Amino acid sequence: MLSKEELVNLVLTDVEAFNQEVKSGSVDLSETDFSGANIEGAEFVNVDLTSSSFADAHLTEVKFDCSDLTSVDFTRANIVECTFNEAVLNGTDFSYSKVDYSNFSDADMAGSIFQGAELTNTDFSMSENLSACRFDEDTVWPDNEYLPEEFDSSCSSDLSSLQDEDDFQQSDY
Repeated sequence: MLSKEELVNLVLTDVEAFNQEVKSGSVDLSETDFSGANIEGAEFVNVDLTSSSFADAHLTEVKFDCSDLTSVDFTRANIVECTFNEAVLNGTDFSYSKVDYSNFSDADMAGSIFQGAELTNTDFSMSENLSACRFDEDTVWPDNEYLPEEFDSSCSSDLSSLQDEDDFQQSDY
């Protein structure tokens, strides 16, 4: 198995060789920095990408299926025609990213952050725990047919629901 550095070099220079290497077994690319990278056609399938960064990256037709994307940074990324099927996206940050024509079937979205994200034409209809994500009034959601039935994409102005009771102190004044 190649080192993390060798795998990163492969995904940036020879995506076909990278895809073959990933198929050979369990791959750990946790805490890897792909910031600003231009990646097309890579298959991060069954890969541990925990705490990695794709900030400001351009991702086209990339597969993240069955991968652990816990706490991954996708801020300001441009994500086009990518799949996140059966991926774990707990605490993953998509703030200010543009996600277009992508699929999140059976992906666990608990704690994902979509502040200011543009998510047009992206399919979340079969995703799990989308109601446990964070977003704001600047988040652009896809049409309702691409969202789970129970999901409410309207942003509440009551931010106190996001804070713990311990954050509030009673004042005697």
